[in-house]
Amino acid sequence: MTFTKKKPAAVAAAILALALLASCGQEAKVEKGVDKAAAEAKAAVEAKSTAEADAKARAAEAEAKVKEAVAIATDAYVYGYSLITTDVTRVQMSNVDKVETLRGPMNQFANVPRYPPADYRGVSAPNADTLYSVAWLDLAEPQVFSHPDMGKRFHLFPMVDLWMTIFASPGTRTGDGKAASYLITGPGWKGEVPKGMRHIASATRYIVILGRTYADGTKRDYKAVNALQAQYRITPLAAWGKPFTPKAPPVDPNPGFSMTDKPQEVILALGTAGYFDMLAKRMCKDSPAYETDKPMLEKMAKIGIEPCKPFDLAKLDPAVQAALKDLPQAALKKIGESQGSLGELVNSWRVTKGLGVYGTDYMKRAVVAAFGWPANLQEDAVYPYTEVDAKGEKLTGAAKYTLTFAKGETPPVNGFWSITMYEIDQGWWFVPNKLNKFTVSPRNNLKANPDGSITLYFQNESPGKEKEANWLPAPKGEFIPMLRMYWPKDKDPSILNGSWQVPMVQRAD
Repeated sequence: MTFTKKKPAAVAAAILALALLASCGQEAKVEKGVDKAAAEAKAAVEAKSTAEADAKARAAEAEAKVKEAVAIATDAYVYGYSLITTDVTRVQMSNVDKVETLRGPMNQFANVPRYPPADYRGVSAPNADTLYSVAWLDLAEPQVFSHPDMGKRFHLFPMVDLWMTIFASPGTRTGDGKAASYLITGPGWKGEVPKGMRHIASATRYIVILGRTYADGTKRDYKAVNALQAQYRITPLAAWGKPFTPKAPPVDPNPGFSMTDKPQEVILALGTAGYFDMLAKRMCKDSPAYETDKPMLEKMAKIGIEPCKPFDLAKLDPAVQAALKDLPQAALKKIGESQGSLGELVNSWRVTKGLGVYGTDYMKRAVVAAFGWPANLQEDAVYPYTEVDAKGEKLTGAAKYTLTFAKGETPPVNGFWSITMYEIDQGWWFVPNKLNKFTVSPRNNLKANPDGSITLYFQNESPGKEKEANWLPAPKGEFIPMLRMYWPKDKDPSILNGSWQVPMVQRAD
């Protein structure tokens, strides 16, 4: 009886236990399912995060590659700017059938018989001290440059290769004034140098001789200089000692760019692809890179710029192509921004030295190519100029100024010195004036002060008849005086080592 009574309770307890067990199992399954879902969600988030990270990494890598390509291309543009500028200038000045002003066929001198007139607007910052004699040479075969006995007359014949390096500078500083002949040869020439000739080897096939001969501006002196210029000759070595009449090569009717636009405009018009293709061609045989340029060549090769190989912009990544579209403008802007770093300010005069030979300072070379092609060796000439007075205010013809050299402290030169006045009008130009006087120099028979010092006058109106020898007429607007020092002394006092400085311009009214 007792057993019978307890059975239902036991059964219920068993059922309850089973239910509890079932419930626990279900909860375990649910918890397991939740954990799995959470794990899967976490894995999905992690996968998405990894994918995004990978995408960002790839984007960053791609961006870095574009930036690297742009940096290399910019450096390559700057590196080649002197070569392209000089070659464009060569074509524009020599692709003609006869001599005219500063243009003439290959291997012939173009001589300038007079100073430029007051209204001249050709090449900025013209000079009124020397007469130019310019000859572009093709050294596919050796050429002989000869000049007559120059006596004591100052002369200078710097030779510039296509990279814009002055590799020789015959003249008063380096010679004795006597008649001379120079054998000039191109890359790889081997042969015998005739007796009595000085051999000068060029690293490029094409070069330019930028001759300058001193002239005092009088008719009598012009005649004397013109007689000397008529005897400056270029003769092929094969014709040396024989009757020879120069003959102009055929004119190329389609040189590939404008014969009249400014070189900067021509170069910009080439675009990125045209610029680098021209650079690669010119570097092939006519203008091989210097040995010191090897690291630059290795860098340029990374974006397909190699000597003798056509440059194909289309082979670069589309993103790189897009980034290089405006490279010419961006690179030229960078070159322009570096112009201010050329030279140093001394007493408000900008003094630029170390030109003509640049080593691996490609930016300095590019700046000179763009804004002062092709410059001089500092041993030959230094051209300080100023735009402000002693107080840092712009020089203007509305005011009057003086520049005083203390006794015995005029510009220290072995050659000669002068100061040229320029008005500013999208360039630097002579100032028209009633005296037709563009420079002031010792040839004006400068009058000294009682203490032996010499005061020069920069102003629009005459300082008085008794002071006109020392007067440099200024325009009514802003102006720039430029001091030209030919063959500056290299020992104290010297502008080359800073032991002599140009005095400040003082306002006098």
